[in-house]
Amino acid sequence: MELDGKTIIVTGAGSGIGRAAAQLVAERGGRVVAVDVDEVGLATTAESCDVAARVVGSVSDVSTWDRAIDATGGELDGAYLNAGLFGFSGPIDEYPLDRYQAVIDTNITGVVLGVRQCVPAMRARGGGAIVATASVAGIVAFEGNPVYTLTKQAVTGFVRAIASSLRPDGITINAVCPGVVDTPMTAEALGNVDLGDRPMQFITPRRIAETACDLLVTDRTGVCRAVREHADPVDWAFPDWG
Repeated sequence: MELDGKTIIVTGAGSGIGRAAAQLVAERGGRVVAVDVDEVGLATTAESCDVAARVVGSVSDVSTWDRAIDATGGELDGAYLNAGLFGFSGPIDEYPLDRYQAVIDTNITGVVLGVRQCVPAMRARGGGAIVATASVAGIVAFEGNPVYTLTKQAVTGFVRAIASSLRPDGITINAVCPGVVDTPMTAEALGNVDLGDRPMQFITPRRIAETACDLLVTDRTGVCRAVREHADPVDWAFPDWG
């Protein structure tokens, strides 16, 4: 398998897409360093698959990254920067400021810090792969949540803009851009409803995890891959300046 023996950090591994990714990386022979703020969720993930190390902490905290990279034992081959928050879909003038800051910290700072802290370890290793979870909202604005859209467009822009500078170090960086996924975050965003009662088709976390794992082993870089259930993925790029 293409991930055999590779050490991969997976953030947001305590539930949803992150848990599915940790399971799939382990299935494909990789060593998983699982990161999440939710200690109980991490424990549940570790019960469901072989996890080499668990790191409890926020991706917006440098010390979390230091502990995660230490847990790789100097063998960091890949990082799936998946942790994210949906935020708040009410009127902008009612947006709770603590919630706003948490969304910015997790969705943007968590990705930037993840890249910043992982690159030296990958460079020392001779290369590596980074994948970030963005969203189709990172490609087409989602009017239901402008701040979430802001953060995910920041992720796709960051991935596209930084890719060429990492290429000389043998490091690829790509983004997976899911549609609506059947996760606890989605259920919360829809008012803690039973997603089985909703008249729409949700993408399975496994489908997104498969896409992320594919991007962890591709030679391509700067790709923003939109994923829909029962449809082929679409690779999207910003228009050329030329």
